[in-house]
Amino acid sequence: MNRENLKNQLSTLALSMFRKDFFGIFHGSISAKTESNRFLINSKEAIFDAIDEKNLIELYYKKDYRWNNASIDANIHHSIYSQISDAKFICFSMPPFTTAYSLDHNIIRPKDYFGFKEIGSIEIVDPKQFEDWYERAQSEIAYYFQSKKTDIMVIRGYGVYTFNRDLHELAKKIAILEKSCRLLLLENEKKDSSFD
Repeated sequence: MNRENLKNQLSTLALSMFRKDFFGIFHGSISAKTESNRFLINSKEAIFDAIDEKNLIELYYKKDYRWNNASIDANIHHSIYSQISDAKFICFSMPPFTTAYSLDHNIIRPKDYFGFKEIGSIEIVDPKQFEDWYERAQSEIAYYFQSKKTDIMVIRGYGVYTFNRDLHELAKKIAILEKSCRLLLLENEKKDSSFD
C-alpha cells in the first residue's frame, strides 16, 4: 500500500477520534501494518489532532533505535501483528463513556439497534492490578483476541483495543460501542434519578 496514502488515512482518523475524545493529548495509539515484518505507529510525542510525517514511525519487528521514539503501546501492537494475520490496523483508545461503563460492569449488552446488530455483547476484561499491566499487556491482549476469536477488547478502567483489516470498519466499531455505552449510562442515570 502507498505509505503516503496510509499516513494520510491514519492522520485523518486520528483527528476524527481526537475530536470525539477517544484519544487524549499524548494518550492512545494507532498503527497500520505496512509489510509482513513492519508497521507504522504514532510516536510517543504525538498529539492526535495533528498527526503528520514527524509523528508516525515505521518500526521493524526486530527492535532498533526507532523503538525508543515510538508509542508506549508499540510492543502491544507488535505482539498483535505478529500473532494475528487479520490485523492490518490497530487502535488503542479511551472512549469516555465506554471506559466509564467498564468501571462498574462486567459485560456490555447494547440495547440500541446498531450496538446490538454490529457488536453484540462484549465482556469487560479486568486487568487486576495496574502496577504491572504494561508488562503483561502485550501477551494478554494478543492472547485474548486469539482465544476469544474477537477483534475488540474492553479493559476495565483502561480503554479499548481493537484491530481490523479495514480502517473505517475499525473506527465504526469504536464509535458504535461508545454510543451504546453512552445510552446505557443514560438509562442507568434515568433509573437512579427515578429513585430520588
